Amino acid sequence: MLLHVKNMVCGRCIVAVREQMEKLNFLVSDITLGTVQIHPDPEGTQLENIGASLKLLGFELIDKEKDQLVERVKNVIIELVHHSDLANLDQSMVSMIASGVNRDYTYLSRLFSDSEGLTIEKFIIYQKIEKVKELIGYGELNLNEISVKMGYSSSSHLSAQFKAITGLSPSKFKSAGSPGRMAIDKI
Repeated sequence: MLLHVKNMVCGRCIVAVREQMEKLNFLVSDITLGTVQIHPDPEGTQLENIGASLKLLGFELIDKEKDQLVERVKNVIIELVHHSDLANLDQSMVSMIASGVNRDYTYLSRLFSDSEGLTIEKFIIYQKIEKVKELIGYGELNLNEISVKMGYSSSSHLSAQFKAITGLSPSKFKSAGSPGRMAIDKI
């Protein structure tokens, strides 16, 4: 049975969900961000037990198709922003989201806005700013290098967007000890 799981945003989440399924005596045949294929199919109250055990770890089973699509959009964006080099994308993020979810972008955009109360574009910006906060905190790249890595047209564009979201310039954020990071699944 294919289960859709909310808040799976990183490799550690995959490990945690796999371990939980195995503790519940299910064989995991495939697992990716947002989905886990288990065998045998859950019977009786087993699905409720799976949901309860995942909830203890901060995950949630998703049963509605529209909610599954929204979560898939989020997972594509998180994968692109946090685990890819945005400077080297050979197509637009919009087309990558649409092809990653295999749906029309206009439909996804409307569905996402209705469900989450913000646009896909705003969600992308929030995710990018969280990644920028992380990179600033590491102190390995300067602002120009970060802006290139994150796909910004210039460091001034990044700085303006960063200040609009956080209320601080990147340099003030760095000098303040990189405060206010958010968990990816809480954005």
